[in-house]
Amino acid sequence: MQYDNLTSLQKVAVALVAFGSEVSALVLKGMNEHDLEKITVEIANLRDVPAAVEQKVIEECHQIFMARQYISQGGVDFAKQILEKAVGAHKASEIMHRLESSLRSKGFSMLQDIDPKQLTGFLQNEHPQTISLILTQLNPQQAAAVLSELSQELQAEVSLRIATMEKIAPEILGEIEQTLEGHFEKSGSATMSVSGGAKAIAEILNLIDTSAEKNILQSLEADDPDLAAEVKNMMFVFDDIVLLDDRSIQRLLKEVETKDLSLALKASSDEVKEKIFANVSERVAVMMKEEMEYMGPTRLSDVEAAQGRIVETVRRLEEEGQIIISGRGGKEDIIV
Repeated sequence: MQYDNLTSLQKVAVALVAFGSEVSALVLKGMNEHDLEKITVEIANLRDVPAAVEQKVIEECHQIFMARQYISQGGVDFAKQILEKAVGAHKASEIMHRLESSLRSKGFSMLQDIDPKQLTGFLQNEHPQTISLILTQLNPQQAAAVLSELSQELQAEVSLRIATMEKIAPEILGEIEQTLEGHFEKSGSATMSVSGGAKAIAEILNLIDTSAEKNILQSLEADDPDLAAEVKNMMFVFDDIVLLDDRSIQRLLKEVETKDLSLALKASSDEVKEKIFANVSERVAVMMKEEMEYMGPTRLSDVEAAQGRIVETVRRLEEEGQIIISGRGGKEDIIV
Protein backbone atom coordinates (compact mmCIF):
# COMPACT_ATOMS: atom_id res chain seq x y z
CA MET A 1 0.00 0.00 0.00
CA GLN A 2 1.39 3.41 -1.05
CA TYR A 3 0.20 6.78 0.19
CA ASP A 4 0.04 8.36 -3.29
CA ASN A 5 -2.28 5.60 -4.51
CA LEU A 6 -4.83 5.94 -1.70
CA THR A 7 -8.30 7.23 -2.53
CA SER A 8 -9.99 9.78 -0.27
CA LEU A 9 -12.18 7.04 1.21
CA GLN A 10 -9.17 4.85 1.94
CA LYS A 11 -7.46 7.76 3.70
CA VAL A 12 -10.56 8.25 5.85
CA ALA A 13 -10.56 4.55 6.70
CA VAL A 14 -6.86 4.60 7.63
CA ALA A 15 -7.35 7.71 9.78
CA LEU A 16 -10.34 6.26 11.65
CA VAL A 17 -8.47 3.05 12.42
CA ALA A 18 -5.45 5.07 13.58
CA PHE A 19 -7.57 7.29 15.84
CA GLY A 20 -9.04 4.29 17.65
CA SER A 21 -12.54 2.93 18.16
CA GLU A 22 -13.88 5.64 20.53
CA VAL A 23 -12.98 8.56 18.26
CA SER A 24 -14.05 6.63 15.16
CA ALA A 25 -17.43 5.87 16.69
CA LEU A 26 -18.05 9.59 17.29
CA VAL A 27 -17.11 10.44 13.70
CA LEU A 28 -19.19 7.65 12.16
CA LYS A 29 -22.20 8.63 14.29
CA GLY A 30 -22.37 11.97 12.48
CA MET A 31 -22.39 10.48 8.97
CA ASN A 32 -25.39 9.79 6.79
CA GLU A 33 -26.26 6.20 5.96
CA HIS A 34 -24.81 6.30 2.44
CA ASP A 35 -21.38 7.63 3.55
CA LEU A 36 -21.36 5.34 6.59
CA GLU A 37 -21.80 2.30 4.37
CA LYS A 38 -18.97 3.31 2.04
CA ILE A 39 -16.55 4.04 4.90
CA THR A 40 -17.43 0.79 6.67
CA VAL A 41 -16.63 -1.19 3.52
CA GLU A 42 -13.25 0.55 3.21
CA ILE A 43 -12.38 -0.13 6.83
CA ALA A 44 -13.35 -3.78 6.40
CA ASN A 45 -11.10 -4.05 3.33
CA LEU A 46 -8.06 -2.53 5.03
CA ARG A 47 -5.15 -4.88 5.44
CA ASP A 48 -1.71 -4.17 6.90
CA VAL A 49 -1.08 -0.43 6.63
CA PRO A 50 2.62 0.55 6.71
CA ALA A 51 3.50 2.86 9.59
CA ALA A 52 4.86 5.47 7.16
CA VAL A 53 1.55 5.55 5.24
CA GLU A 54 -0.46 5.86 8.45
CA GLN A 55 1.78 8.70 9.61
CA LYS A 56 1.28 10.62 6.34
CA VAL A 57 -2.50 10.24 6.56
CA ILE A 58 -2.48 11.52 10.16
CA GLU A 59 -0.29 14.47 9.12
CA GLU A 60 -2.71 15.32 6.32
CA CYS A 61 -5.65 15.20 8.74
CA HIS A 62 -3.78 17.47 11.15
CA GLN A 63 -3.04 19.97 8.36
CA ILE A 64 -6.70 20.05 7.31
CA PHE A 65 -7.88 20.48 10.91
CA MET A 66 -5.43 23.37 11.37
CA ALA A 67 -6.56 24.93 8.08
CA ARG A 68 -10.18 24.81 9.28
CA GLN A 69 -9.13 26.54 12.49
CA TYR A 70 -7.25 29.26 10.54
CA ILE A 71 -10.32 29.83 8.34
CA SER A 72 -12.51 30.32 11.42
CA GLN A 73 -9.96 32.77 12.83
CA GLY A 74 -9.34 34.94 9.78
CA GLY A 75 -10.87 33.55 6.61
CA VAL A 76 -9.61 31.57 3.62
CA ASP A 77 -6.85 34.00 2.60
CA PHE A 78 -5.51 34.10 6.16
CA ALA A 79 -5.50 30.29 6.31
CA LYS A 80 -3.62 29.99 3.03
CA GLN A 81 -1.06 32.58 4.13
CA ILE A 82 -0.33 30.75 7.40
CA LEU A 83 -0.15 27.35 5.66
CA GLU A 84 2.29 28.67 3.04
CA LYS A 85 4.67 29.67 5.82
CA ALA A 86 4.25 26.31 7.51
CA VAL A 87 4.32 23.82 4.62
CA GLY A 88 5.21 25.79 1.46
CA ALA A 89 3.08 27.31 -1.32
CA HIS A 90 2.49 24.09 -3.30
CA LYS A 91 1.38 22.02 -0.30
CA ALA A 92 -0.73 24.90 1.05
CA SER A 93 -2.62 25.19 -2.26
CA GLU A 94 -3.16 21.44 -2.25
CA ILE A 95 -4.60 21.51 1.28
CA MET A 96 -6.83 24.52 0.60
CA HIS A 97 -8.16 22.99 -2.63
CA ARG A 98 -9.03 19.77 -0.80
CA LEU A 99 -10.56 21.71 2.09
CA GLU A 100 -12.68 23.95 -0.13
CA SER A 101 -14.05 20.86 -1.85
CA SER A 102 -14.89 19.21 1.47
CA LEU A 103 -16.57 22.38 2.76
CA ARG A 104 -18.95 22.67 -0.14
CA SER A 105 -22.55 22.73 0.88
CA LYS A 106 -23.53 19.18 1.84
CA GLY A 107 -26.92 19.28 0.18
CA PHE A 108 -25.30 19.77 -3.21
CA SER A 109 -23.41 16.49 -2.83
CA MET A 110 -26.59 14.78 -4.09
CA LEU A 111 -25.77 16.16 -7.54
CA GLN A 112 -22.53 14.18 -7.81
CA ASP A 113 -24.41 10.96 -8.65
CA ILE A 114 -26.83 12.49 -11.15
CA ASP A 115 -26.26 12.01 -14.88
CA PRO A 116 -25.12 15.33 -16.49
CA LYS A 117 -27.84 15.09 -19.17
CA GLN A 118 -30.53 14.69 -16.51
CA LEU A 119 -29.10 17.58 -14.53
CA THR A 120 -28.95 19.74 -17.68
CA GLY A 121 -32.61 18.99 -18.35
CA PHE A 122 -33.44 20.30 -14.89
CA LEU A 123 -31.19 23.37 -15.17
CA GLN A 124 -31.77 24.61 -18.71
CA ASN A 125 -34.89 26.59 -17.81
CA GLU A 126 -33.39 28.07 -14.66
CA HIS A 127 -31.96 31.60 -14.42
CA PRO A 128 -28.29 31.75 -15.61
CA GLN A 129 -27.19 32.90 -12.14
CA THR A 130 -28.80 29.83 -10.54
CA ILE A 131 -27.16 27.55 -13.09
CA SER A 132 -23.81 29.25 -12.47
CA LEU A 133 -24.04 28.83 -8.72
CA ILE A 134 -24.99 25.15 -9.00
CA LEU A 135 -22.09 24.46 -11.39
CA THR A 136 -19.64 25.88 -8.83
CA GLN A 137 -20.86 23.16 -6.46
CA LEU A 138 -19.91 20.35 -8.87
CA ASN A 139 -16.49 18.91 -9.58
CA PRO A 140 -14.92 20.39 -12.76
CA GLN A 141 -15.53 17.22 -14.81
CA GLN A 142 -19.26 17.15 -14.08
CA ALA A 143 -19.61 20.92 -14.48
CA ALA A 144 -17.88 20.68 -17.88
CA ALA A 145 -20.26 17.92 -18.98
CA VAL A 146 -23.31 20.00 -18.00
CA LEU A 147 -21.94 23.17 -19.60
CA SER A 148 -21.34 21.27 -22.85
CA GLU A 149 -25.04 20.33 -22.98
CA LEU A 150 -26.31 23.92 -22.66
CA SER A 151 -27.06 26.15 -25.64
CA GLN A 152 -24.22 28.37 -26.90
CA GLU A 153 -25.91 31.48 -25.52
CA LEU A 154 -26.30 29.91 -22.08
CA GLN A 155 -22.73 28.57 -22.14
CA ALA A 156 -21.36 32.08 -22.59
CA GLU A 157 -23.71 33.70 -20.06
CA VAL A 158 -23.14 31.05 -17.37
CA SER A 159 -19.36 31.08 -17.86
CA LEU A 160 -19.20 34.84 -17.47
CA ARG A 161 -21.27 34.68 -14.29
CA ILE A 162 -19.04 31.95 -12.81
CA ALA A 163 -15.90 33.95 -13.63
CA THR A 164 -17.26 37.09 -11.94
CA MET A 165 -19.01 35.39 -9.02
CA GLU A 166 -18.27 36.55 -5.49
CA LYS A 167 -18.88 34.70 -2.22
CA ILE A 168 -22.42 33.35 -1.90
CA ALA A 169 -24.24 33.56 1.41
CA PRO A 170 -25.30 30.25 3.01
CA GLU A 171 -28.95 31.34 3.14
CA ILE A 172 -29.03 31.68 -0.66
CA LEU A 173 -27.47 28.23 -0.99
CA GLY A 174 -30.14 26.96 1.37
CA GLU A 175 -32.95 28.28 -0.82
CA ILE A 176 -31.50 26.60 -3.91
CA GLU A 177 -30.96 23.39 -1.97
CA GLN A 178 -34.63 23.28 -1.03
CA THR A 179 -35.53 23.43 -4.72
CA LEU A 180 -33.06 20.66 -5.52
CA GLU A 181 -34.31 18.55 -2.65
CA GLY A 182 -37.89 18.87 -3.84
CA HIS A 183 -36.92 17.87 -7.36
CA PHE A 184 -34.51 15.02 -6.60
CA GLU A 185 -36.19 13.94 -3.33
CA LYS A 186 -33.06 14.09 -1.22
CA SER A 187 -31.89 16.36 1.60
CA GLY A 188 -28.91 18.32 2.87
CA SER A 189 -27.92 21.59 4.48
CA ALA A 190 -25.74 24.60 3.70
CA THR A 191 -22.52 24.86 5.64
CA MET A 192 -20.32 27.44 3.94
CA SER A 193 -20.39 30.13 1.27
CA VAL A 194 -18.79 29.23 -2.06
CA SER A 195 -17.26 31.43 -4.75
CA GLY A 196 -16.57 31.09 -8.46
CA GLY A 197 -13.99 33.28 -10.16
CA ALA A 198 -11.61 33.00 -13.11
CA LYS A 199 -9.95 29.90 -11.68
CA ALA A 200 -13.28 28.08 -11.33
CA ILE A 201 -14.30 28.65 -14.96
CA ALA A 202 -10.75 27.89 -16.19
CA GLU A 203 -10.89 24.48 -14.51
CA ILE A 204 -14.23 23.78 -16.22
CA LEU A 205 -13.10 25.02 -19.64
CA ASN A 206 -9.99 22.85 -19.44
CA LEU A 207 -12.32 19.84 -19.51
CA ILE A 208 -14.99 20.96 -21.96
CA ASP A 209 -15.00 20.08 -25.66
CA THR A 210 -12.93 22.35 -27.95
CA SER A 211 -15.78 23.96 -29.93
CA ALA A 212 -17.70 24.93 -26.78
CA GLU A 213 -14.49 26.21 -25.18
CA LYS A 214 -13.78 28.50 -28.17
CA ASN A 215 -17.36 29.81 -28.18
CA ILE A 216 -17.23 30.62 -24.47
CA LEU A 217 -13.81 32.29 -24.62
CA GLN A 218 -14.87 34.42 -27.60
CA SER A 219 -17.97 35.56 -25.73
CA LEU A 220 -15.94 36.31 -22.60
CA GLU A 221 -13.48 38.30 -24.68
CA ALA A 222 -16.28 40.38 -26.20
CA ASP A 223 -17.82 41.12 -22.77
CA ASP A 224 -14.67 41.53 -20.70
CA PRO A 225 -11.25 41.28 -22.45
CA ASP A 226 -9.30 41.53 -19.19
CA LEU A 227 -11.29 38.73 -17.58
CA ALA A 228 -10.91 36.57 -20.71
CA ALA A 229 -7.14 37.09 -20.59
CA GLU A 230 -7.09 36.11 -16.90
CA VAL A 231 -9.07 32.93 -17.61
CA LYS A 232 -6.85 32.00 -20.58
CA ASN A 233 -3.77 32.49 -18.43
CA MET A 234 -5.11 29.92 -15.96
CA MET A 235 -5.92 27.39 -18.65
CA PHE A 236 -3.61 24.94 -20.38
CA VAL A 237 -4.30 23.72 -23.91
CA PHE A 238 -2.26 21.28 -25.99
CA ASP A 239 -0.37 23.97 -27.93
CA ASP A 240 0.81 25.40 -24.58
CA ILE A 241 3.28 22.50 -24.47
CA VAL A 242 5.74 25.00 -25.96
CA LEU A 243 5.71 26.69 -22.52
CA LEU A 244 7.34 23.63 -20.93
CA ASP A 245 11.10 23.60 -20.53
CA ASP A 246 13.08 20.69 -21.99
CA ARG A 247 13.32 18.86 -18.66
CA SER A 248 9.56 19.08 -18.22
CA ILE A 249 8.96 17.88 -21.79
CA GLN A 250 11.17 14.86 -21.15
CA ARG A 251 9.31 14.12 -17.91
CA LEU A 252 5.99 14.36 -19.73
CA LEU A 253 7.13 12.00 -22.50
CA LYS A 254 7.73 9.29 -19.89
CA GLU A 255 4.05 9.44 -18.94
CA VAL A 256 2.33 9.41 -22.34
CA GLU A 257 1.86 6.70 -24.96
CA THR A 258 3.83 7.20 -28.19
CA LYS A 259 0.68 6.40 -30.17
CA ASP A 260 -1.27 9.12 -28.32
CA LEU A 261 1.54 11.61 -28.91
CA SER A 262 1.74 10.85 -32.64
CA LEU A 263 -2.04 11.20 -32.94
CA ALA A 264 -2.08 14.44 -30.94
CA LEU A 265 0.64 15.98 -33.12
CA LYS A 266 -1.40 15.41 -36.30
CA ALA A 267 -3.26 18.70 -35.78
CA SER A 268 -0.68 20.63 -33.74
CA SER A 269 1.42 23.63 -34.73
CA ASP A 270 4.90 23.24 -36.21
CA GLU A 271 6.25 24.89 -33.06
CA VAL A 272 4.81 22.12 -30.88
CA LYS A 273 6.13 19.40 -33.18
CA GLU A 274 9.60 20.92 -33.15
CA LYS A 275 9.51 21.14 -29.34
CA ILE A 276 8.61 17.46 -29.02
CA PHE A 277 11.03 16.18 -31.67
CA ALA A 278 13.87 18.17 -30.09
CA ASN A 279 13.42 16.20 -26.88
CA VAL A 280 13.39 12.65 -28.28
CA SER A 281 16.10 10.65 -29.95
CA GLU A 282 16.48 10.88 -33.71
CA ARG A 283 15.24 7.28 -34.04
CA VAL A 284 12.08 7.98 -32.01
CA ALA A 285 11.43 11.21 -33.98
CA VAL A 286 11.66 9.32 -37.28
CA MET A 287 9.38 6.58 -35.94
CA MET A 288 6.77 9.13 -34.81
CA LYS A 289 6.83 10.99 -38.13
CA GLU A 290 6.37 7.71 -40.01
CA GLU A 291 3.49 6.73 -37.71
CA MET A 292 1.80 10.10 -38.32
CA GLU A 293 2.18 9.64 -42.06
CA TYR A 294 0.86 6.07 -42.06
CA MET A 295 -2.22 7.10 -40.05
CA GLY A 296 -3.67 8.81 -43.08
CA PRO A 297 -6.83 10.94 -42.69
CA THR A 298 -7.83 11.02 -39.03
CA ARG A 299 -10.99 12.26 -37.36
CA LEU A 300 -10.43 15.55 -35.57
CA SER A 301 -12.38 14.22 -32.56
CA ASP A 302 -9.82 11.41 -32.16
CA VAL A 303 -6.94 13.89 -32.35
CA GLU A 304 -8.57 16.18 -29.79
CA ALA A 305 -9.22 13.21 -27.47
CA ALA A 306 -5.52 12.28 -27.60
CA GLN A 307 -4.54 15.91 -26.98
CA GLY A 308 -6.95 15.99 -24.04
CA ARG A 309 -5.33 12.94 -22.44
CA ILE A 310 -1.90 14.55 -22.75
CA VAL A 311 -3.16 17.86 -21.33
CA GLU A 312 -4.59 15.98 -18.32
CA THR A 313 -1.16 14.43 -17.76
CA VAL A 314 0.49 17.86 -17.95
CA ARG A 315 -1.94 19.26 -15.35
CA ARG A 316 -1.37 16.30 -13.05
CA LEU A 317 2.42 16.57 -13.27
CA GLU A 318 2.25 20.31 -12.64
CA GLU A 319 0.03 19.83 -9.58
CA GLU A 320 2.52 17.25 -8.28
CA GLY A 321 5.35 19.75 -8.78
CA GLN A 322 7.13 17.47 -11.25
CA ILE A 323 7.08 19.91 -14.17
CA ILE A 324 7.01 23.69 -14.58
CA ILE A 325 4.97 25.69 -17.08
CA SER A 326 7.04 28.79 -17.76
CA GLY A 327 5.50 32.09 -18.73
CA ARG A 328 2.65 31.73 -16.22
CA GLY A 329 2.31 33.19 -12.75
CA GLY A 330 4.72 35.51 -10.98
CA LYS A 331 8.28 35.49 -9.72
CA GLU A 332 7.84 32.18 -7.96
CA ASP A 333 7.61 30.51 -11.40
CA ILE A 334 10.77 32.05 -12.83
CA ILE A 335 13.62 29.58 -13.25
CA VAL A 336 17.16 30.88 -12.64
